[in-house]
Amino acid sequence: MEYPTLEADCGLSMMFDHHLDFRSDTAAWPSAEMRAAMAEAPVGDDVFGEDPTVIRLQERLAEMLGMEAALYVPSGTMANVIAARLHCRPGEEIIVEADSHLCHYEQAGYAQLSGLAARTVPGDRGVMRLGQIEGMIRPGDVHFARTRLVWLENTHNRGGGKVLPYETVESICGWAREHGLKTHLDGARLFNAVVASGIEAPRWTRHFDTVNVCFSKGLGAPVGSALAGSRADIEEARRHRKVLGGGMRQAGVIAAAALWALEHNIPRLAEDHANARRLADALGGIEALEPTAERFDTNLVFFRVDPSWGTAAALVERLAGRGVRMIATGPRTVRASLHLDIRPEDVDRAVEILGAVIAEGPP
Repeated sequence: MEYPTLEADCGLSMMFDHHLDFRSDTAAWPSAEMRAAMAEAPVGDDVFGEDPTVIRLQERLAEMLGMEAALYVPSGTMANVIAARLHCRPGEEIIVEADSHLCHYEQAGYAQLSGLAARTVPGDRGVMRLGQIEGMIRPGDVHFARTRLVWLENTHNRGGGKVLPYETVESICGWAREHGLKTHLDGARLFNAVVASGIEAPRWTRHFDTVNVCFSKGLGAPVGSALAGSRADIEEARRHRKVLGGGMRQAGVIAAAALWALEHNIPRLAEDHANARRLADALGGIEALEPTAERFDTNLVFFRVDPSWGTAAALVERLAGRGVRMIATGPRTVRASLHLDIRPEDVDRAVEILGAVIAEGPP
């Protein structure tokens, strides 16, 4: 069976070259094989726990992570909201790195929806150390919020796709457990960390009570994340998913894409990492641009724009006019995300356009 492309349906090919969309790894489109799996997926009502494809996805992910159970949810943001609600009651506190996705990109949902506080710790490219958080547990006094949860992110988005050092994860989570704190891993790009480090997923997840994994980032599915943990936690998570509006019906249609991605797209993440290094190496040769790190671990590349040229927003706007899409993450900082629809020649073309735009001078 043949499936129409989005270009044919919407005329998007006239607007931009999809292979030059570096805004996010969510920009990848489902392949023909993934769409076929979606079309052929057996379905049921997932709110009643009867969708066979969703059940298979949840069981497969839990097995891959070495955890008891998993719950399919519409987004990573919802998975994180659920995790915070699972482990904390209103008025309690999360210890989290200051540049985390939780703090920057989720509208302080932990506060809006769950009445929680976040105690932030500045890390080095997203990595906070045990020495920074020792002593941060609030005293058992009526004046203070109760410290309840330690939250890590791996890979770390604003840290440049940084893979957390394994020994750091081990030490922080061990300390948390010794002090009766819960632990959560925002592992939206956990499989990038697995591929880059060679450390298997269960070794990472064994330190956490709950883990969030995203299917629509590097794995290339069109929608969805999952929260994994103990059977008791995931059963409770199902209640939170429902009240947040995340109960889906014949969700097997989209769960099939996530399942296909799990089975086919993990090893090829190494190609995204190689393309990220290719891009970063080339950026070093363009005047007025400077990568923010000597090495990027995975598929995210951040670079600074020299003030003499202009702002990151101005550069991003000029690039978009040439068909290259990136994101300004600060006044002088741009992010490029590599994904399965970007080939080495696409990286080279983007670098060529970047160089030309910079050479034209400030806007």
